[in-house]
Amino acid sequence: MVLTLASSPPLSFAAPAWLRRWMELRIDVERPSQPMEDAFGSIYDRLHQAGDRLHGIPTIPLNDPDLVMRYREADGEFYVYVEDVRHRRLAGYTVFNRLIEVGRRADRHVRAPHSSFGEAYQRRGLASAIYRWALSAGLCFVSGARQSPGAHALWHSLAREHELGCVRLCDKTLTYLGPEVPPDVMDDLHTRMLLLGKGWTLAQFAEATGMR
Repeated sequence: MVLTLASSPPLSFAAPAWLRRWMELRIDVERPSQPMEDAFGSIYDRLHQAGDRLHGIPTIPLNDPDLVMRYREADGEFYVYVEDVRHRRLAGYTVFNRLIEVGRRADRHVRAPHSSFGEAYQRRGLASAIYRWALSAGLCFVSGARQSPGAHALWHSLAREHELGCVRLCDKTLTYLGPEVPPDVMDDLHTRMLLLGKGWTLAQFAEATGMR
């Protein structure tokens, strides 16, 4: 089953006001040193603990009645939690990370998504649904220095609906390399993948971010 969101994206990622509205909030998810399932349990408890900053955050239903998506922003990074309401546990989360390698202009428009889901919730289209939601809201993606095979395949799947290309990221500057590059160029840590959100063209993105 391919999961989709039951409502349209409520936020515009490209607007500067999107950052200003949430700056008083702090980061919720850190890379856990404890086992992943324990970390998920801790986050789930916070989602339902009155007074915690995660309690009562906005929700968007998925087309699976057992699952609901909760979201918030903190320090310019966007967090999406998927809750299994039937089994009362966290299925996993996606973080849209800021990239310290990009300059200020690009930082307003791009994020690097990272997803972590429990074994029972993998290969169910959850990351795909969340990524499509963010892309539909106008957020653009730039990959990190390394991608897992699964993430690489997901990006190419999303390229059926959104423009995908390769960029060089060096000295806080993006340089467009084209829709495809040779394997040796792709293996360079400075080579990243770029996925444009809804409403963007390459020319518009270059003008907004200073991409060469």
